[in-house]
Amino acid sequence: MRHAADGPVLVDFWAQWCPPRHMIAPVLDQIAAERPITVVKLNSDENPTVARDYQVMSLPTLMLFVDGKPVAT
Repeated sequence: MRHAADGPVLVDFWAQWCPPRHMIAPVLDQIAAERPITVVKLNSDENPTVARDYQVMSLPTLMLFVDGKPVAT
């Protein structure tokens, strides 16, 4: 996964059928507005190979990338 951003990138792996995504979406939007971080929302149903490549086992999953590498899940 490549995303041009200055600073850390928080990827939200989600799916339409996942109810908790409705609860965390406003929090992620607030974090993005208040912090020097880019938040990217990735629909795992539409991008199953990306979710597989990063070993996402449940949804939602949040993964923090720094310099293009995952550093926390």
